[in-house]
Order: sequence, then structure tokens, then C-alpha cells
Amino acid sequence: MNSGLSLTVIQKVAYSNGNFAINLMAQTFATYAVFFYVDVLGVRPGWIGLAMFIHGIFNAFMNPIFGYISDRTHSRWGRRLPYIVMGILPLAAAFTMIWVPLLQGANLFWYFLITVLLYDIFFVVVVLNWTSLFPEMFTTLIERSFVSAWRQMFGLIGMILGVAIPPLLYTSIGWSRMGILFGLLILLSFIFSLYGSKENPNLSFTSPSFLEALRYTFVNKAFVTYVVGSFLVQFAFVLLPAVIPFYGKYVLKIPESENSILTGAIFIAAIPMVYLWSFIVKRMGPRKTILTAVLLFLLSLIPFAFVTTLLTAALSAIAIGISLAGIIILLDVLLAEVIDDDEKRSGARREGMYFGMNGFIIRWGISLQAIVMGAVLEWSGYVQHSATQPASVEAGIRLMMTGIPIASLLLALLFYYLYPLGRKEGNRN
Repeated sequence: MNSGLSLTVIQKVAYSNGNFAINLMAQTFATYAVFFYVDVLGVRPGWIGLAMFIHGIFNAFMNPIFGYISDRTHSRWGRRLPYIVMGILPLAAAFTMIWVPLLQGANLFWYFLITVLLYDIFFVVVVLNWTSLFPEMFTTLIERSFVSAWRQMFGLIGMILGVAIPPLLYTSIGWSRMGILFGLLILLSFIFSLYGSKENPNLSFTSPSFLEALRYTFVNKAFVTYVVGSFLVQFAFVLLPAVIPFYGKYVLKIPESENSILTGAIFIAAIPMVYLWSFIVKRMGPRKTILTAVLLFLLSLIPFAFVTTLLTAALSAIAIGISLAGIIILLDVLLAEVIDDDEKRSGARREGMYFGMNGFIIRWGISLQAIVMGAVLEWSGYVQHSATQPASVEAGIRLMMTGIPIASLLLALLFYYLYPLGRKEGNRN
């Protein structure tokens, strides 16, 4: 195993800060894009579901392509950093434009689709290269656990701002000003992250052809079991915050601003738990820890099928936050473990391709979330701009908060159980 970089604590914290911007973008988009364009701007749910499906296909195919290009890039500035530096400004601008609709009426569908596709391009370019630095810069489980805890702490703060704060902002300053404010925060976060983002000169890189790289990736049992489990877990997670605005409005019947209490409970509870989970993973290992965290996540969803008050829903949300902290720490640690194992077997460092293929697969979770939401709302009889909804709508919303994500997490447990690295009998593909 090649040695990592010698970085100060401040540099590690600076690098980790990039996860604030990533999660602020990802969670705001995943939670409120459908709600904004459907419930506020009045676009039909089916049309937005179609746009999200198209965006998912586009984004999914860009991930492995840009990952392969990044792996094969050679410049005096490195393989990853040039893409990050050039991409952060247009990424922040494209994200902002999603919340500043310049067209109206039937043209809103096309505005949403085109703006989201531009956002996708720069998101993949910046985020894929930023995440690919993680296993290159940090090469031991202790160091990865430490940096991952910091990354997820910043990520959780970004999630809180992206999920819990928007109702307070768009009800007071409007959606457009909220988008501009978030765009500035994203840009500043990435600029600070560059201080701790370094290329590792101790690693020698070789990369097979694109088709060979694809084949190596999909015959790697550790990667396949990891990425399917990751897809199922992240689908469950992105579905929940997107459903919460509907859950609060039509099930709990609370003011929109109080959705911040429900979503905030998840992420505030998760922040102190990232350090506990970081300790647990060093004692139990990544495989056992991810199984434990996913099981706890599954169990914490059951009460949402029955709760009727904001207080009981918030208490249940705290349990989600405790398990979520473990999951988000483990995802990158597990993938870094897969990449290290692949290097031992193939002699090649292919972070870009692995993170690209990971992105290719898990991005379908966001598209599937939008399709599931659009379909369930349509089939349950949801009526746009109506303060009251049929009883079937409440049943459909509860299904999206419990039954659908629980089924997804049960499958995730199966795939993480089959994950071969970290077993007593040794690693194998």
C-alpha cells in the first residue's frame, strides 16, 4: 500500500469542508426541486418526474465517462485539481439558476430540464474529482475514519441547511433569493476546500482502456455488492426528505415552516454521532458497522406509519439521524477499501472510474425517487394547490415514508451481508 500525504489537521478540515457544499446542493435539490416546481410553480408531477428521469440518465452516464477521463488526465497541476478549480464557479451559478425561474407556464418544464442538465455537468466534474482525492490522500483506516468524520460533520451541516432551513428562507425572502444565498455559500465552501485538496505524488497511476476498466469494475464482487447496497440505502434516504414537505403538510397538517423541526431533528441528532460511529468502525470494521447502521435505519422508519403529531414524528426522526451518521461515514470508507483491494489485484489506481461507476448507479436513486413520488401522488389522487386531499393521498404519503424505503433497506442488508471484504475468512472477489 502506497503512503498517503502528510497533511496538517487544518488542511484535513479544509478538504473536508467541501462536503458542506456538496450536501447543501444535493439535499436542497433532492428535497425541494420537485416540491418547488410542482406545488409552487404548478408544473404537473408527471412532467417533473419525466425531467428528473432524463436528468438521471444524463448524469448517470457522465459519471463513468468523466471518471475515466480524470484517471487518464496528466498535467503539471495533477489529475483532479484542474477540474475542481475550473468547475466550482459555473457549478454554483447553475445551482442558483434552478431556483430563479426565468420562464413561465408551459416553458417551465424546458427551463427546469435544461438548467438541471447544466447543473449536472458541473456537479459531476467537481464532485467526482473531489471525492476521488479521498482514497488517494488518506490511505489508512484510522486516517480515513478521522477525515470521514470531519467530512460528514460538514456534510450534515450542509444537509441541515439544505433540508431544514429552506422553509424558513423561502417563506420569508422567497425562492430566488434563497437560491442566490446558497450559491454564494457553495462557492465559498469549495474555495476553502482547495486549501486542503492535494494530489498524492507517492502514487503511480496506470489505467486500462475504457471497456477494460468497465469490465474490471463489474466483475469485482466487492464493488458490485457495495454499490447495489449503496444505491438501495441512498434511494431510501433521498426519498424521505423529499416526502417530508408533503408529510408535514398533508399528514401532520403543520405549517410549512415547521417542517424544519422534523428535518432538522434528523441532522442535528446525526452530527455528534459521526464521531461515535468513527470509533465504532475502527473497533468493528466497515462491514459489520454498515450492517448495524442500516438495520437501525430500517427500524427507525416504522413509527412514521402511525405517528400523528409533530412531537412524535420529531422523536422518530432523531432515531433516523443516529443511524444516518453511521451510514454516511461508511459509504466512502467502504468504497476506498474496494479501490485499495482492486489496486492489489490489478496494479492500477482507478479512483475516478470507481467513483464514476458508483455515481452512475446511485444517481438512479434520485431519478427513481422522483418517479416514485410522481407516480404515488398521481395514483393516490393528489390535487395541486388544494389545502385538503383525499384520504388516499395520506396513505400514499405514509407508504413513501415507511413501506417503500423499508423494502429498499431490507434488500440493502442482503447485499451488504454478501460484501466480501472484512470477513474473517479473508478478502475475495
